[in-house]
Amino acid sequence: MAENTGKDPKTTKTPGQNRLRLRVGLGFVLALLLIISGKLFMIQGLDAGSMAEAAVMQRTVVTKLPATRGEILDATGKVLAQSIIRYNITVSPKNNTTAGELKTGEFKRLNPATGKVEDVSRDKGLQELADVLGLKVEDVRKQATGTGDFAYITKDVTPGVEAKVMALGLPGIYSEPTSRRTYPLGAVGGSIVGFIGPDSSGAATGGGSGIEQTLNAKLQGTDGSRTYQRGANGIVIPTAPEENKAAVDGETVKLTINSDLQYYAQQAISNQVKKLGAQWGNIVVVQAKTGKVVAMAEDSSVDPNQPGKTAAANRGARSVTAAIEPGSTEKTVTAAAAIQEGKVSPLSHVLVPPTYTVNGQTFSDAFTHGTEQRTFAGIIGDSMNTGTVMVGERLSKQQRYDYLHNFGIGQSTGIPLPGENKGILAPPETWDGRQEFTVLFGQGVSQTPLQTAMIYQAIANNGVRLQPQLIDSYIDPDGTEHKVEQAPGTEVVSPQTAGDVKDLLESVVTAADAKDISVPGYRVGGKTGTAEAVKDDGSGFQGYTASFVGMAPMEDPQYVVLVTVQRPQGDIYGISQAPVFNSVMSQVLHANNVPPSTTPSVALPQKY
Repeated sequence: MAENTGKDPKTTKTPGQNRLRLRVGLGFVLALLLIISGKLFMIQGLDAGSMAEAAVMQRTVVTKLPATRGEILDATGKVLAQSIIRYNITVSPKNNTTAGELKTGEFKRLNPATGKVEDVSRDKGLQELADVLGLKVEDVRKQATGTGDFAYITKDVTPGVEAKVMALGLPGIYSEPTSRRTYPLGAVGGSIVGFIGPDSSGAATGGGSGIEQTLNAKLQGTDGSRTYQRGANGIVIPTAPEENKAAVDGETVKLTINSDLQYYAQQAISNQVKKLGAQWGNIVVVQAKTGKVVAMAEDSSVDPNQPGKTAAANRGARSVTAAIEPGSTEKTVTAAAAIQEGKVSPLSHVLVPPTYTVNGQTFSDAFTHGTEQRTFAGIIGDSMNTGTVMVGERLSKQQRYDYLHNFGIGQSTGIPLPGENKGILAPPETWDGRQEFTVLFGQGVSQTPLQTAMIYQAIANNGVRLQPQLIDSYIDPDGTEHKVEQAPGTEVVSPQTAGDVKDLLESVVTAADAKDISVPGYRVGGKTGTAEAVKDDGSGFQGYTASFVGMAPMEDPQYVVLVTVQRPQGDIYGISQAPVFNSVMSQVLHANNVPPSTTPSVALPQKY
């Protein structure tokens, strides 16, 4: 009888089967070892460079060396804007307290004098750091001790101090670059200089304005970098290479603005706005022969150090952003066009009725009068809309448009400030029955105060209109100065015509309605302007714009000054900009050493 072993014959393995299982298992292990060996060979042999590179990348630290933003200077070299580079010294307490060798109280540092690596105690390192920063070692140790990952040791240290700190090579001690923009003259020229936004750039998205925004690319420079290696414990590897890429500082921008005259003009227009209870006002001063803007003052100029204290609407330069109807200052364009086209001369006789109707449109003057025998000089002298329309209708509609356009209306001046308004000059074919005549005396057309000033610059410059120039030069970080050349001018009218118009303007002061204009020692000419002010929403008119623009000395005009006040309170015809103009023009002429006039004034007869 067979013995029962308790085993299932179907599951019982024979010695041959057991050997087969052993061989399969051994083969699997050998295959696994072969794969691992191959991978190890690939890593250590064929891919050793990549792995080494990855390791270097992991321990490489790159810190920014910020470029110094370029300065903004006035025409005399006074600083209007400058940047100060500073550093915050930070610490990773856990890396400074327990990192690597610091567990034994020491770390290794390369001695640059000997070229050897030396052991330095943590206490000594912290004492050195305290000495460089001028702090108590106890305070430094308190900040640098603990298990945290970040803390400030101190803030706002100079680049020289930061370099000394980093040369110490202390574990867990780092630097954080910062930049602070300052404006030493505050609100003087603030609406021109502008300010930078919270992202420390002049980009519009950063909230910048003025020159800081428009010339940001030139001012900002290119940041450099410092590259070094540190271990996982936060300790700088003393023998590892260090690479420094120097920052390229931004260019300095030198303006044509004279800060002393700018301050004077700002005070003058601010006082005038307050006196008249006006909404706003500005003054533009232009050098006639060059087009350089030597002052462009707003009554509420922003202080770039504290832009938030000025309402957003008042931070820019309305001299270039506000397009307004100029009123009677535009009669100078009509006069120049009519004389240039041979339609009239300064002494031409015009019989002016109390009112004048043409094509169903009736025009009257600011004062009541009967039929008068006026010279053209008398029409301009007393700013008569009636006579201006009578002479201006001798010009075709296209000629009226062309002269306004050629004097710069409806065109960008190219001045490098944000938000420039090129004004509104509709094509002549779109003019209605009244507008075709109102454009002759500055209504139905709009322009900025700067554009108005440049009309008079052209007349003062013998008929040649220049682009307004705000940038005098760019200065490289090494001090090399690059002057900005004035663009070629455009002759709008002949020198003879410009001379006749200058006689008209001087006669306004000497023989007509602007006798309160006076700058002792100098011959002066100019024109008043009064226009209805368009509502801010464009839905109609509200209040008036009052202005006066003039030039001096008339025998060879050097400067143009324009005073504009928006929505003054009171009787508009009793308001005069003469005191402000007289004061500013006098200051400009004396500050620039312009010789007094030695020739007699012109006073053309107003009637025949």
